[in-house]
Amino acid sequence: MKFYSFWRSLAAFRVRTALNLKGVVPDEIITIDLMKGEQCQPAYREVNPQMRLPALIDGDGPILFQSVAIMEYLDETRPEPPILPKDPRGRARVRALAAIHASDSHPLIVPRVRNFFEQELHLDEPTRMKWIRYWVGEGLAALEGHLARDEETGQFAHRDTVTMADICLVSHVAGAGFFNVDVAPYPTVKRIADTCMAMEAFAKAHPLRQPGAPASLSH
Repeated sequence: MKFYSFWRSLAAFRVRTALNLKGVVPDEIITIDLMKGEQCQPAYREVNPQMRLPALIDGDGPILFQSVAIMEYLDETRPEPPILPKDPRGRARVRALAAIHASDSHPLIVPRVRNFFEQELHLDEPTRMKWIRYWVGEGLAALEGHLARDEETGQFAHRDTVTMADICLVSHVAGAGFFNVDVAPYPTVKRIADTCMAMEAFAKAHPLRQPGAPASLSH
């Protein structure tokens, strides 16, 4: 198994966490430095023409990409411990909670978007940061609204077992830290994130514990 990763990639953080929860150790971890633009180089474009992280090669099949798809693949090929509930309604809820981060909020703040704002629209740094913090906050508020309301919320986002929803929630909170967005106004989100980060599978996957990471969490 080959895993293409970078310390700063929140999507790679999600997959690292899933791998840790499953007890899967890739044979090779290949760093693609997003800050140097290595994702745009021909060698990586052969791996993922979308030029995004992460990517996973597992055996002889097609290269896997997109973090949620990779996590679901891992759950189907390494079913223990599961990161999706067994019941259809539970799976739908977990996928929806995960999508608040992975599909709605995170894609709006990634480097390619920030670079477009800077290079093509010539927006200054305060304006770019206002955009980023707004969408991070919107995601936090949406998660808090669902989690605080739903009776299915337990120790974790869905009852008392870690699921893909928790992986995405923790990634969102890490992203909030990147941009100095306070998570205190979202107590349910913060409680679940703190509970998860006390687990080694999450802690080991954290961006600051990866090769090449800086001493503090900032972009």
